[in-house]
Amino acid sequence: GMRRMAAGEPGAHLEENAGIFDALRVEMNAVQDGIDRAVEEKVRSQNMKTELITNVSHDLKTPLTAIITYVDLLKDDSLDEATRRAYIETLDKKSQRLKRLIEDLFEMSKAASGNITFTPQTLELGSLMRQVLCELEDRTTASGVDFRAVYPPEKVYCMLDGQKTWRILENLIVNITKYAMPGTRAYLLLTQQSGRAVLTMKNVSAEELDFDAEHITDRFVRGDRNRSTDGSGLGLAIAKSFTELQGGTLTVTTDGDLFKVTLSFPLCAAPAPAQEYGDGTMQ
Repeated sequence: GMRRMAAGEPGAHLEENAGIFDALRVEMNAVQDGIDRAVEEKVRSQNMKTELITNVSHDLKTPLTAIITYVDLLKDDSLDEATRRAYIETLDKKSQRLKRLIEDLFEMSKAASGNITFTPQTLELGSLMRQVLCELEDRTTASGVDFRAVYPPEKVYCMLDGQKTWRILENLIVNITKYAMPGTRAYLLLTQQSGRAVLTMKNVSAEELDFDAEHITDRFVRGDRNRSTDGSGLGLAIAKSFTELQGGTLTVTTDGDLFKVTLSFPLCAAPAPAQEYGDGTMQ
């Protein structure tokens, strides 16, 4: 049995009772299980790298090809002014799309390498959620999805980087506007559970959820297999990286067409109230 293991045979377990060596047999089976998991993870990682290269090439090439095409069209001196303005508007949209994609790639690269700086401060998560929803109101309204946010009566404080946490919430909400079914409701529920702030976001998907929920937060893994939306597939990956780098967790689960993201951070104490001195200044 050990020779089979040494030869690299997958799942080469030792099933027979080994008498006084049975404890060793159990340990060897555990080693084999660990090797099998490592090999499986290595194969998945390699497949992800291949898919990453393919998807990056596709997502970069699409807007770039459009930009090249419209630049060539603008070289035609016979174009009327209305057509020229329409082409320039399209160029602007495609260039902005390319810019966002490159920025997302750069941000994801920094997060993956750990080469990113966080500035933690005491944040009230409910207030931050309200600000993000207010900032994205035009987009959420245009999506046709009815956003319902529920906050606890007490304030929820966490030690987080404000800018990075804003980006996490923004990515998750924008993800709903892209993939949720218009005319349905999306629920955002903030609670406190066992010393942690827990934010749950639920929505009904416009498309059938036929992907692996466990791996949807990987880089360039997307919910729409035909890549029909303008997403890069980096939104959830960036949100998960920023969450985990701040000591939090982000999990995705699905139930039929229900898509659910659960975000969790450790709670912290409320900030000390400012003290007023005799001269009227605050500290």
